[in-house]
Amino acid sequence: MISPLRWLLPAKAKPLLSKELIDRSYPRFRWRILEATFIGYATFYLVRNNFPVISKEMGEALHYSQEQITNILAVTAITYGIGKFLMGILSDRSNPKYFMPLGLILTAICNLFFGASNQYEIHFYLWALNGLMQGMGWPPCGRSLGHWFGVSERGSKFAIWNIAHNVGGGLVGIIAAYSASWWGWRNAFYIPALIAIVTAIYLLFRLVDTPQSVGLPPIEEYQKDPEKEVRLSIQEQEKELSFREIILGSVLKNHYVWTFAFANFFVYVVRYGLTDIGPTYLKLSKGASLEKGGISTLIYEFAGIASTLLVGWGSDKLGGKRGMVSLLCMLPILFALISLLFTPLGFLWLDLVLFGIIGFYLSTCYVVRCCWA
Repeated sequence: MISPLRWLLPAKAKPLLSKELIDRSYPRFRWRILEATFIGYATFYLVRNNFPVISKEMGEALHYSQEQITNILAVTAITYGIGKFLMGILSDRSNPKYFMPLGLILTAICNLFFGASNQYEIHFYLWALNGLMQGMGWPPCGRSLGHWFGVSERGSKFAIWNIAHNVGGGLVGIIAAYSASWWGWRNAFYIPALIAIVTAIYLLFRLVDTPQSVGLPPIEEYQKDPEKEVRLSIQEQEKELSFREIILGSVLKNHYVWTFAFANFFVYVVRYGLTDIGPTYLKLSKGASLEKGGISTLIYEFAGIASTLLVGWGSDKLGGKRGMVSLLCMLPILFALISLLFTPLGFLWLDLVLFGIIGFYLSTCYVVRCCWA
């Protein structure tokens, strides 16, 4: 790696602490990782999903057509997917203590310049770049949680962490909508950007790399996790893979990854249909205000909190049959999506209820994704 970027490399292992210190330190560090990655990932949503909330108002102020707005959303979705792939590879060879805050800083900068610009071309390329930088959010979280939490507890613990999607995605609806309503649409980018910068500084003091980097044993050794030990030795689980091993062995030749990617494609069609187009759809077709459009995002996201916890706990009790649980939850989502097309004008409360139903059941898919990590 280039010398100026060596600070991003994984932290080196430290000598093992005494048993007394290990027993005292391990729970504390596990809480720090869960808390810091939760806050960090929720904040990524504040500087990504703010644009869809106020896109109609921004488009009217700058005389953008709906097609131009949709093009920005579309290219961002593409660059976000590319970013998660590329940044996922880099993250596996990086220290999340620095990698995740760097991502927040970069996406905050994109937001600041985006809010200050009046030109469509700049907005198009800046938000595309923002999508790429957003790929630095999930990979370090997955790496950290995988190192600090064992397979047998992954359903429940990862479900708790997964609420970060809902918290960040819900709060951005309120923050962006009311910032734009009170101080103008540009502040829907400035305020989340400032929050992201403060959060990045906070993460620098809270995140750590692997247990070994702070003198603790691997999680499999600490918990004596039988489910994972059957498949791989501890040495194999904890070694840092090369780029070639990651791409060929862990991605391209892994049929589980391809199966999961295929299924996840359709889940994201629903998710981004609601987060990117949902608020604008309610404004244009149902007569919703800017604030009500933001509240729809809050309801959609917060409705998934209870289901996330319930499914995460329940899937552990069902022996990890998380795919079946997720499949059953698709039926009410289909019902709610079809119903949205036929709700009459003036019944916005019913549209919000349907948004909540979709959010409640769709969150189960994110528990499945985390638990398969």
